[in-house]
Amino acid sequence: MRNAPGGANLLALRSHNAALVLDLLRTAGEEGISRLELAERTGLTPQAVSKITARLREDGLAAEAGRRASTGGKPRTVLRLVPEAGHALGVHLDRDELRAVLADLTGAVLAEHRAPLDLGAGAEAVLGGVVRAATELFARAPAGAPPRGRPRPGRPGDTGWRGGGGGGAGPGEPAWPPTLLGLGVALPGPLDHVRGVLRRVTGFPEWDGFPLRDALARRLGVPVVVDKDTNAAALALAVGGERGSFAYLHLATGLGAGLVIGGSVHRGPRTGAGEFGHQVVQLDGPPCTCGARGCVEALCLAAVARGDLAEAARVLGTGAANLAGLLDIDLVLLGGRTVATAPGAFTEGVGAVLDARARRAGGRDAAVPVRIAPGGARVVAEGAAQLHLAPLFGRDDA
Repeated sequence: MRNAPGGANLLALRSHNAALVLDLLRTAGEEGISRLELAERTGLTPQAVSKITARLREDGLAAEAGRRASTGGKPRTVLRLVPEAGHALGVHLDRDELRAVLADLTGAVLAEHRAPLDLGAGAEAVLGGVVRAATELFARAPAGAPPRGRPRPGRPGDTGWRGGGGGGAGPGEPAWPPTLLGLGVALPGPLDHVRGVLRRVTGFPEWDGFPLRDALARRLGVPVVVDKDTNAAALALAVGGERGSFAYLHLATGLGAGLVIGGSVHRGPRTGAGEFGHQVVQLDGPPCTCGARGCVEALCLAAVARGDLAEAARVLGTGAANLAGLLDIDLVLLGGRTVATAPGAFTEGVGAVLDARARRAGGRDAAVPVRIAPGGARVVAEGAAQLHLAPLFGRDDA
């Protein structure tokens, strides 16, 4: 997620400038922001801001939020984002559970759905579960959300905002409202984020090479983005206000990490970054489902199975300390169902290992802080929705 840069008054960058303005409208909330303030904070000319906000209002993405007293002259009109002008679906496919959310443009969750899932049941069963979840979410959405009849927002462009490019619903497909931007899907890796193709998902090698993005896009008739569960969670946390460089460690049916370096989610050129659970910390240790031995994930899950959460936290802390030493991160955030069962034990255990590492380094720097990630159990699903929402606000590298 980039820090908000200044705008540029070039025709080729009008899409970029519209995203800057839209992001400021989003962060201003219900109170809104004036055109003059938008110009000051983006570096755009007042004329450019007026043209952009006129297009956003015409497309239903911005609206007047009243007037504000001025230091001189007539009161200023303030504008706000229209949250219901666009929606995104976010789906978290865990190994044994599906969790889905419907979010508006601000990222606020309007409806949530949970269902059992067997990731090893095959593509048809999993795809069917996603379609049912999407249908259920719209059926349960609050009255009037999402609204019908507005143009579906795409990415801000030179001639305003265009349709989302997913195509209309075909025969037998659900008919989605025109405000739906698309579906974001997050699940265990490894996978190819750019092409939306799964690799040898740990414990489920039968998914290797499956084009999940294209299969779901054909089934649903909307744009689809696929990413690792930990990357999606890290994106949600970054968009939600976490700053600097941090690692999100997710312990549930598996163990992985989402990395935010310098404010941007770090996926690596092959989406291979963050395979945290498969760092070997015990040579000739117990076998792991990835094929190696002595992985952090195998040791951690074995300790959890024995009911030894203190040992699980110590192993998790060992991996976190390696990560802190390699990347010099500012913060470690913990999440996932297993962590949620005993958050204090995990923050204390991981923190103790990081404290010991800081002391070994001579005490020149304080230990990397550890805390529970905000967002709870649905942070991955919310991050999956942000895979569509964040780029609309100029967060293409999020």
